[in-house]
This record gives sequence, structure tokens and C-alpha cells, in this order.
Amino acid sequence: MGFVVVPPPPPPPQEASSKTVPLRKIEIRKGNLSPVVRCCRRERLLYSAIKSMPRRLLTLPVARIRSRLLRWYDSGKRDLPWRKDRDAYGVWVSEIMLQQTRVAVVIPYYERFIRRFPTVYDLAAAQESEVLTLWSGLGYYRRARMLHQAAKRVVAEHEGRLPVSAAGLRQLPGVGRYTAAAIASICFAERAAVVDGNVERVLERLHGRKLSSAEHWQQAEALISPSRPGDFNQAIMELGATVCTPQSPRCSSCPLRSICRQQGALAAARKPARSKHRLTYLLDSRSDRVRLVQRNNTERLMPNMWELPASDEQGPVAFRLRHSITSTDYAVEVCHGRARTGKYVALPRLAHLPLTGLARKILRKAELLGQRR
Repeated sequence: MGFVVVPPPPPPPQEASSKTVPLRKIEIRKGNLSPVVRCCRRERLLYSAIKSMPRRLLTLPVARIRSRLLRWYDSGKRDLPWRKDRDAYGVWVSEIMLQQTRVAVVIPYYERFIRRFPTVYDLAAAQESEVLTLWSGLGYYRRARMLHQAAKRVVAEHEGRLPVSAAGLRQLPGVGRYTAAAIASICFAERAAVVDGNVERVLERLHGRKLSSAEHWQQAEALISPSRPGDFNQAIMELGATVCTPQSPRCSSCPLRSICRQQGALAAARKPARSKHRLTYLLDSRSDRVRLVQRNNTERLMPNMWELPASDEQGPVAFRLRHSITSTDYAVEVCHGRARTGKYVALPRLAHLPLTGLARKILRKAELLGQRR
């Protein structure tokens, strides 16, 4: 006699509680998760959704920020050579040099550059090699090439006068949104806000959180003084550079202390690891000359500039030094030896060549290139 297995009847349906969410209705996009995992992830999903919602910006006291910042700037602004007047050419040169470069480093380069090229006509008429020679050591040489090209265009198309609006300035080579706004506001009183690293830091600390790029520009445009746009832009940049610094901000000296939500440094984002490389160069020098190599004009970095011959062989080490370019650190060995490439250059001519920053550092260390004054 056989047996027939009869399955038990299904349990009676239960009404879902109004305080719970049925497991099967929870949607998770990534992977096929079991109901148990779905239940455990429900709160986490809700938290992520809330966290991703756009946060409203604080309503800042605009009038107080403007008046306090301008009063502070008027009472103690730094005496910088490009602030002696509102000459558009001088302000333009300074803004290009100040991109990713500290004020203290820029000042001597700016003064030498303006002495040699006092007007945009002088700069436009110069050879590129001469422009690069005066720029040598300041880095980011594409800035110098773009400045030179823009000077030629100003002379050819604008009768030697820079455009007076931010929109017009942005048509020049090497002039972006920030640089155009800085020149237009400082020299032509256009209400054009600037955003650089210093301004971003001030705005984020006022709000007490990180801001997006769009929020930076939105807030800068809302705060800028309509009557003194150039002074306001310089004031907020000055505050970020001298008081609201990346590390150890001097909050007790800040004119916006009572308005600031952060009162100190925000949590720093993790910086990407810097890459490290080793380089070896040959120092092939005689009594009055040294052998150098000119980089090819098709090189992506520093085309047509002069450097010492590189070497794959290890010889007698003359000295070692360290050098950094953007996110890369170099351990450099300079060896005595005879190079097979390049040509000998008379030592007095070195001051007139566009040398790479590393070549200049090596030649100074070897006492073959005099210190600039």
C-alpha cells in the first residue's frame, strides 16, 4: 500500500502592520540579497538617501561680512608691487604668476619681469626664449607661453589695451574664469567674483562644511561688494592667505570670527600619495663652460628649455639634492663625467638661457650660476 504526502495548508494571510514595511517591498539595486540582508540594510539605505539630499546653505549676514572685511583690508593690507596702481597689464602679469605659486616666491620674479617688459608692447615684441628665461625657476612654463601669446593678441587686435570685461578677457589665451574676474574687478570695477583656494577655504569655514564648486561661486557672487568689487576680492583672498590659513588658522585675528561657523580647520581630505623617482645627471664642466641639452620642441613638459644631460650610468657623485614637480618627488644624483650629447655653453650665457628649474638648482649648487638679486 502506498503513501501520499499531502503538503500542509498555507498559513492564513496576516495583515501588515502599519508600523512595518514588508520585506519583499524593499528594493535594493545592487545584487540579489536575501530577505534577511534586506531587512538589515533597510535603515542604512534610508540613511544614505537622507545623506545624499542637497543641503541648504546658511544665510550669511552679507552686509556685515562686506563691511568688516573691507575695514580689515583697508587697515592692514600687504604692500605688494602690483597694488601700487590699478594698471591692468601689471595686475594681469601678477595674476598669471600667482597661479599655484606663493606671493613671496612671485614678488622678485614679478619685479624683474616688469623691469624687462614694462608694457604689453615690450612683452609682445620679445622672443619666447627671453620670456622663458625670466620665468625660469617659477615653474608651470605653459603660463609664460600663454601670457606671451596673449600679449601679441592684445597688441594686434586690441591696440595694446586689455579688454575691460571679464567676458572679453576670457577670450585671451591662458585667461580663465578666476583670472578674468580678478582683472575686471580690480582694474575696471566690474562686479565679478573670484574663487581660488583661499576663497574656498574662507567660505567653507564660514559655513562649517565642505562646499561644491557651484556653491563656492554662488556664495562668492552673493557676497561681493557692488561698490568695491576689486577691493573685496583682494580682501577675501588676503584673509585666506594670511589669517584663515590651511593649518593653524589665526581665528583670534579674524574680522569674521563671530560670524564663522567653523572656528578652526575643517577635517582635511586625504591627499593622494606622491610618486617618487630617482634621476641621475652628468655635470660635464670645464673652466668657463658646461655641457647642456635642449629639450625637444615637441616635449609635453618644458619644450625648448635647457637642462643637464641625463645618465643611466653611475659615476663619481658630486652631490645629491631633492626636487619636486606637482605630485612627484625626485631624488637627484649629480655625477662628474663626460657627456656625449648636448653642447658646451659659456658660463656667462647661462643667465640668458631658459633653464629648467632643476637645471638652475643644480648649476647653483655647483656654483656655476650666480644667485639672482
